[in-house]
Amino acid sequence: MEENILDISFEVEGKKYVGWVNPSEKTDENGKPFSFHVVLGGVSFGYLSLNDCNWTINEDRPSSLIEAVGYEIEKKYQCNSDELEILFVPNE
Repeated sequence: MEENILDISFEVEGKKYVGWVNPSEKTDENGKPFSFHVVLGGVSFGYLSLNDCNWTINEDRPSSLIEAVGYEIEKKYQCNSDELEILFVPNE
């Protein structure tokens, strides 16, 4: 799924973050990724999952960063109900 890696950049509380997101190869019965591996500044941020349209992560991270990363993912994918519908948009 290397072709699906998303470059991301955003600002939270005056600090600029740059990294990438890689959707997991494990998918549900509809082909949607279970989680997204996120790397910020060359360091693993964790694995984000969308549960009931709320972003959760397997690491202890500030909620402001979790929401910002989730928003960046949503800009490339579309959130419908409690699932992530894959509508991949290549990096611009």
